[in-house]
Amino acid sequence: MYWAVTILMLAAMPAMAQTSQSFLAKFLPDIDPAALVEGADAFGPIRADLAVAPILSAGQQIGHVFITSDFVGTTGYSGKPIYTMVAVDDDAVVLGVDLVKHSEPIVLIGIPDSKIKNLATDYRGLSLVDEAVAGGSGHELDIISGATVTVMVIDDSIIRSGLKVARALGLGGLAPETDTGPKYEIDGSTDTPDSWMVMEGDGTVRRLSLDVSQINAAFETMDDPRAARRAMKEPPETNFIDMQMALVSVPPIGRAVLGDADFGNLQEWLEPGDHAIAVVGRGLYSFKGSGYVRGGIFDRIVLIQDDISVRFRDRGHRRMGVIPLGDVPEFTERDLFKIPADSGFDPTRPFRLQLLVQREVAAIEKVFTTFDLGYQLPQTYLRPLAAPVAAVPQAGTGEEAAQQALWKKIWQDKRLEIAVLSSMLTVLTLAFFFQVQLTRSERAVRIFRYGFLTVSLVFLGWYANAQLSVVNIMALFGALTSDFSWQAFLLDPLTFILWFAVAAAILFWGRGAYCGWLCPFGALQELTNHIARYLKVPQITLPWGLHERLWPIKYMIFLGLFGVSLASIEHAENLAEVEPFKTAIVLNFVRAWPFVAYAAALLIAGLFVERFYCRYLCPLGAALAIPARLRMFDWLKRYKECGSPCQTCAHECMVQAIHPTGEINPNECLNCMHCQVLYQSETKCPVVIKKLKRRSATSDPAAFLKKREGLENHPNIQNS
Repeated sequence: MYWAVTILMLAAMPAMAQTSQSFLAKFLPDIDPAALVEGADAFGPIRADLAVAPILSAGQQIGHVFITSDFVGTTGYSGKPIYTMVAVDDDAVVLGVDLVKHSEPIVLIGIPDSKIKNLATDYRGLSLVDEAVAGGSGHELDIISGATVTVMVIDDSIIRSGLKVARALGLGGLAPETDTGPKYEIDGSTDTPDSWMVMEGDGTVRRLSLDVSQINAAFETMDDPRAARRAMKEPPETNFIDMQMALVSVPPIGRAVLGDADFGNLQEWLEPGDHAIAVVGRGLYSFKGSGYVRGGIFDRIVLIQDDISVRFRDRGHRRMGVIPLGDVPEFTERDLFKIPADSGFDPTRPFRLQLLVQREVAAIEKVFTTFDLGYQLPQTYLRPLAAPVAAVPQAGTGEEAAQQALWKKIWQDKRLEIAVLSSMLTVLTLAFFFQVQLTRSERAVRIFRYGFLTVSLVFLGWYANAQLSVVNIMALFGALTSDFSWQAFLLDPLTFILWFAVAAAILFWGRGAYCGWLCPFGALQELTNHIARYLKVPQITLPWGLHERLWPIKYMIFLGLFGVSLASIEHAENLAEVEPFKTAIVLNFVRAWPFVAYAAALLIAGLFVERFYCRYLCPLGAALAIPARLRMFDWLKRYKECGSPCQTCAHECMVQAIHPTGEINPNECLNCMHCQVLYQSETKCPVVIKKLKRRSATSDPAAFLKKREGLENHPNIQNS
C-alpha cells in the first residue's frame, strides 16, 4: 500500500525534472544533421567538458552543435524553456538553427509552428564575432506579430549561448573575457542629489529622446518599403518618446528619486544581490506598452550588459510614486523594474536599456526597430574594491546551491498564493473533519460549497493556473528512469503543495477531496450546471445500466495515455489534450477553434448531465480513483435502510456515485457532502423522520397525534 502512496506523492509535480545529463544528450539522437546544416550527415560524441558535439560531413568536422538551454536561460512566454539547437563553424559563423522543442501558446492561437521554425533559417551566416563587437545587437530581428516575446527570447538565447560557446572553444578568435582593470563596488555613503537637473548633468540619470522625424527616418532605412509608406503624420519635432533611467538600487540615487519612505519599500522588495532601475517617460510612445498580461513579459524593453540580457516580467515590476524633487519634468509613465541577482548583472559596469519600437504595416503585421539608452554609474557612487581574500571552499556551492536558491526565491515570490492555497486546504480539511456539524444545515453546505468552488475556479484556475493534469503523473515515470531531482520539482510551489495535499487526502477521503472541491475545471462544470438549473434547463438522468457502463471509459483513456507515455512522453502530452484544462483554465479559451469547440462541447454537455466530463472522460480522475480504496477511514455515514428500501440519496447524488443497493462507490464519489446532509435531514430521510415520530410519541402523545397525520402522508414514509 505504502509504495503506491509514495508514487502518488512523487507524481505531485509538473514535468520539469532535469537531470545531470545535458539537454544536448537528450535531443541529439532525434535530430537529422542534414536538416540542421546542409551537407552534414552525422554528429560526433559530446565533449566531456562542455555540452557541445561536432557535426560531421563525410567524416570531416564542419562545425559544433549545442542546445541553448545548456548555457543560458530560455524561459518563454509559457514559463517553460524553449530548446533551440545551434550549429556554428570554427569562424564563429552560424551554420544552422533548429527549434527543437517548446511549449509556447503561440502555436495554439493561430500562429503556425512552421512560421517560427522558418525564422531559424534567418540566422544562417550570422557572425558571432560581429555580435560580440556590437554587444549582441549586430543584426536585425524579424519579429513575428503576435509572437514578440517568443521570438525575442529565441533570439536572445541563440546570441548569448553562441557567444559563450564561441568564447569557450576559441571560435573566430574569440576568447573568454578577462577583466584586468580595477574593480569597484557601490559606495552607499555618497551624498544624496537634491536636483533632477544635476543628476541629468552628471549622468546619474540618463536620457533617450526621439522625435517623430527620427522615427520616420529609422523606418525609411528598413528593407520593407511599407514601413516608409506608413510614416507618422505628426509634425517632425513632435516628441515621440522622452525616456530616462536611473539605477535606484544605489542608496543615494534611490533616496533622491523615490524618497526615503519609498526607497525603504524598495529595499524590502529586493532580495540580496538584486538591483532595480527606475524608468520614466513621456511622449506618443510607451516604453511599457499595454500588451503585457499577468505573468507576461514587458516586450518593449530589455536590459543588456555584455552577454547578459534581462527581460522584465510583471512580477519584477512596480509603479513609482511622484518623484520628490522640485525640478522634475512631468512624466506620464513612472515604473520600477527589478534586476534579479541570478542574472549576473554588475551595477558597476556599463549597460544599456534597449527600446523596441514597432510600426503597423498591415492589418496584423508590424515591423520593428530598436534604440539604445546607455548607462554608466558615475564614479562618485563607486569606490575601489579591496583585494579579495582567498575563498575557502564551502559545502552547498555550485549548481545544486544555485537551484536551491532559485526555488527558494520562487517560493518567496509566491508567498501570497501559497498563503491562500494553504488557507483553502486548512478550511477544507476542517470541513471534512467536522462534516457532521456542517451538514446539519443544507443551506450552510450550499453556501460553503458554492463559495469554495468559486475560489477554486477563479484563484486556483484562472489566476494561479494551478490545474493538475494527468501529464504530471505520466511525467513521474519518465523522471524515475533518470536522475531524480527534488530541486526542479520545487520550482512550481502551488502544484507541489496541491499534489502532496491530494496524496494525503486519498488516505483519508479518496479522490473526492481534489475532484470535488479543488479542481478548477470541475468547479467550472458544477457552477455552470447550477446556473443552468436556475434557468430551468432540463436535467438528464442516465439509466443506471448505461451510466455504470460509461464509467470505465475514463480508465481506458488513462491506461492508453500511460501506455503511450512509456514510449514517448511528448506524444502522450499531445494526446492528453483530451483534458480540456489547458483550453478552459490555463489559456482562458484563447486558443484555436477546435480546442475551444471541444471544451465548450463538454461544458454544454455538463449543463444537462451534471459533471459529465468528470463522470465519464477524465483520465486524471481515473488515475486518482485507482488508489482511492487505500483510504483508511470511511467518513460517509449510512443507515442499514439506505438502498433498501430508501433511494433518496441515490436519486439526489449529483454524479450517481451511489449504487441502487445503497453503497457509495469511492471511485466515483466527489465528497460533495449532500448525502450527509440527507443523512441528518428531518424532512427527507425516512430513518430520521421515524426517529422523530417515535420521540414525539414517547415525549408528548398529544403532540404526536397532532403531527401523525402529516407524517404518515410523507412520500418517504410511504415508500418505506
